[in-house]
Amino acid sequence: MHQANLSRRPAGVATLILAGALCSLPAMAANTSELEQRIADLQRQLAEAERDLAEARGQTQPMQAEPAPAAEETEQVAAAIPPPEDKGFHIGPVKIGGAARVNYVLGSYQGYDGGPNRGGNGGNVELDTFRINLALDYNNIIGALEYRWYPAGTGTNYNFMHSGWLGYRFQDDSEVKVGLNRVPFGPGPYGVSQSWFFDQHYYVGLADDMDLGVKYSTSIDNWTLDFAYYAGSEGGFFGRSLDSARYGYDAVRWTESADADGNVIYGGAHNGYDERNQFNVRAIYSLSDARIPTDIGVSLQYGQLKGQRADDGSHWAASAHMINRYDNWTLATQLTRYEYDIDSDNPWGTDTLIPMGAYDFAWPVAAKAWIPAISISYKYETPQIPWLDYVLPYVEYSSIVKDESDFNNSDMLVVGAAWARGGWYIYSDLAFSNGNYFVGNEAADDGSDDYGSLYGVGDFGANGNDEWNYRFNLNLGYYF
Repeated sequence: MHQANLSRRPAGVATLILAGALCSLPAMAANTSELEQRIADLQRQLAEAERDLAEARGQTQPMQAEPAPAAEETEQVAAAIPPPEDKGFHIGPVKIGGAARVNYVLGSYQGYDGGPNRGGNGGNVELDTFRINLALDYNNIIGALEYRWYPAGTGTNYNFMHSGWLGYRFQDDSEVKVGLNRVPFGPGPYGVSQSWFFDQHYYVGLADDMDLGVKYSTSIDNWTLDFAYYAGSEGGFFGRSLDSARYGYDAVRWTESADADGNVIYGGAHNGYDERNQFNVRAIYSLSDARIPTDIGVSLQYGQLKGQRADDGSHWAASAHMINRYDNWTLATQLTRYEYDIDSDNPWGTDTLIPMGAYDFAWPVAAKAWIPAISISYKYETPQIPWLDYVLPYVEYSSIVKDESDFNNSDMLVVGAAWARGGWYIYSDLAFSNGNYFVGNEAADDGSDDYGSLYGVGDFGANGNDEWNYRFNLNLGYYF
């Protein structure tokens, strides 16, 4: 779906089309085959008119993997599914909303008794996040602000701005946004994912990443085009880490270093990178009239890295992606190549790893890799169930396939379903991974991740703990 080209036909358009067409039927009755063809054409026109009418009434806005009220940006996404019921309220042209979410976690964990992102062997329940959203839409002036709080435990709470931008909507529905906004990369804001976990693109900064800059989005015929320049990443906000109290993964500065054997030295001088002068281009072509409607796209990204106690570097990424829809089925696929080009003369002693951070924690990520990702989902509406609007089951797989031969790839498989009712949205996910430190921490011989070594963790870098772990996650969110 292309948001900028929503049709604005009047509410009675379907009835008018059908009535006018029926009046012409007697002239065609002489030929049965022509009459049958005409009826088929009328049915197609009626279906198109009803779809356009629903769009004009705002009933087919795309669902984001993390549903949100009007303050969220609307972009090309993996599935055209309505978000939870919008319960925000207005103060003049500003709409106010928010969300509160709670997690239940059960998984392959050693030594963790609590925390919203890690669960003990017996499972635990924690407040996941609380957020406030503001949205502005007044005389073509648009804007959004979202701020989030994460109660990670006594003395470890952190909070940050998720997004904050002002923009303008032109008469052709193209838009420009200035401020902290979502980077246009991949098939949608959450890549191919519908799950609470996202796919592995997110953890290397290539899905749902917010940066500080300007973005222009427009539609021309079947094309949706995005052009963006970002002066820098979103920066760190309030937490314990030096630079990682942020929502999206970026190359960051930290206080750690490593010796020649990869043993981590904590609490040293500041070092690492800041992202600078990033350019993004995304083009998506919609085959909306095909038997299986398909969106085919490419995304390109290039930027500079400003080093601290490390030489400056650069980074780039290129991605091909496709979304296929058939009835209520959605298949999303993506293949990405990314590279962080840095020098090995740095405090962690290698050019094959680069510190990246989010959620108040930084850790090395493989500097060069391929990422294949795929997901399939099915929307099942449930009008027969009074307490449920629809359920969305899905299966997702993604992997970070690293250039360095000594590194283990980082795979993740998620099987789950999302459940929607009014302002409620619930994720029920079972994730399996051999290289995502949000999914278990058990190692061989009853051990666990060793954060004393760059090569001892099941992570997005060397992935020394190449053990398959699981995590069952139940996230209950109320969006108001």
